[in-house]
Amino acid sequence: MNINGSRDTGESAAQAARPCSETTARLAPPTEEVHASYLAALEEYRAEGKYPDLENLDVAAPAAFAQHVATLRRDGYVEPPEAPWDVPMTLLWFVREGEYLGRLSIRHRLTPTLEESGGHIGYDVRPSARGHGHATQMLRESLPVASDLGVGRALMICGESNTASRRVIERNGGKLWDQRDHRLYFWLPTSP
Repeated sequence: MNINGSRDTGESAAQAARPCSETTARLAPPTEEVHASYLAALEEYRAEGKYPDLENLDVAAPAAFAQHVATLRRDGYVEPPEAPWDVPMTLLWFVREGEYLGRLSIRHRLTPTLEESGGHIGYDVRPSARGHGHATQMLRESLPVASDLGVGRALMICGESNTASRRVIERNGGKLWDQRDHRLYFWLPTSP
């Protein structure tokens, strides 16, 4: 896999984000094909109140969404400059037939802050799509991408009460390494 989430078949990022003909979900670069579904997902995320990066995002107009997608595809998702975890990152969306299901970011390296509270890979699934194995599939599909980016083993961190995330990490080969400050730390191989 390359950093755009496509197999190394000479396929460009734009080709990798073409509309899916299959019915299975897949990781892909951000794409305009999921606009309506993305807007619905934003409302779900906002209702939870746990995603400050999405609170003021105004992408209802097609042109605004196209610009948002272009920026994400060009730059990846970049935290505000004052954030201590500002590192190179690859952002992928999890999509199925024009439906936005979630997002996943792979941090190419770690800072001391990320070693404590972020790890190499972060993901979320939109609330209405949870409980269907999407997070497990997202993480599984991201591992070869992380490996290609030079991440030999990924540090994964979740809250000790987040049993769903713990299961996702363990199903993908994560081994508990440490537990402190109500967090669980796992090492996850990125290649067999």
